[in-house]
Amino acid sequence: MEQHILHVALVVQDYDEAIDFYVNKLSFELIEDTYQPEQDKRWVVVAPPNSRGATLLLAKASKPDQTAFVGNQTGGRVFLFLYTDDFWRDYRAMCKAGIQFVRDPQEQPYGTVAVFEDLYGNRWDLLQLNADHPHISRLDSCSA
Repeated sequence: MEQHILHVALVVQDYDEAIDFYVNKLSFELIEDTYQPEQDKRWVVVAPPNSRGATLLLAKASKPDQTAFVGNQTGGRVFLFLYTDDFWRDYRAMCKAGIQFVRDPQEQPYGTVAVFEDLYGNRWDLLQLNADHPHISRLDSCSA
């Protein structure tokens, strides 16, 4: 049996401002932006550059109860974890692009990490794992 998580839905306030943030500030790739007239919404998918893993489905809040969760999908905890093969390269690029880091870089037993917020306030880890971390072999197998 083979299964993968394909998309993670991220509730956003506006499609275009979310695309602008993820594509122009985080350098994600816009995978799909398809209008769905029967539902009057868009199917918008973005992913980190050269990623072969799960993608983000940018889902515009369409009801007041959904709007309440924009920027707070996990109650203030880190929501998503952006793995990088070069922490300092990406950290410097993100700082230059105006990304707001809310926790400074730290060396941890598992690797180097800093916490940033997306345009709505969702928290992310920017993370480079140590070479001997168990997830590294899983990441390598995804790129084969």
